[in-house]
Amino acid sequence: MSGINHRQPRCGACLGGWITIVLLSTPAPPVCADEPKIVKGDIAMTTELIVKSGAFENGALIPQKHAGDGENVAPPLQWGGAPAGTKEFAIISDDPDAPVTEPWVHWVVYGIPAGVTSLPEGKPGASIPSSPPGMKEGKGTSGKTGYSGPAPPRGHGRHRYYFKVYALDTNMALPPGAAKAALLKAMEGHVLAQGQTMGAYER
Repeated sequence: MSGINHRQPRCGACLGGWITIVLLSTPAPPVCADEPKIVKGDIAMTTELIVKSGAFENGALIPQKHAGDGENVAPPLQWGGAPAGTKEFAIISDDPDAPVTEPWVHWVVYGIPAGVTSLPEGKPGASIPSSPPGMKEGKGTSGKTGYSGPAPPRGHGRHRYYFKVYALDTNMALPPGAAKAALLKAMEGHVLAQGQTMGAYER
């Protein structure tokens, strides 16, 4: 509940007393502490991107094809709802359930032109298409550049893998191979909107 606002009736046809208007709002999904806030300047932005994958439903299991013990190819992603002023998109995929201090980073992509609203399924050794030019991939926790599929420790239970898409108001001047931390730093103050989808995997 966002609050209660009491207003006095102005119409003579209304009964005397007070009218109570209850405004309900849906709480925003939790955001990891290391993620940039959706803020442009001093104005809080509330736009949320719609992110989907044709390989799995939100919250469902990720097919083995996209896992480290499968073909290890990136799943297709689609997104929409970017606000005016978007100049490019960035993607971060990570696993907060990994038995390490920080989420295990599986994929970092940036320099995605504003006119692109999807990425096709990757191919072995080529997680992103070569066209349009300008798209770059960063390094994951393993030190590898490009997509690295789910590979949780055996018997560790089901892990969650978030695919987060950011709409930015600027072009990232980052070279290929940037780590997640460098991308987050570069995005500070430039995130117009963001959204995510999540898939699960266990071994």
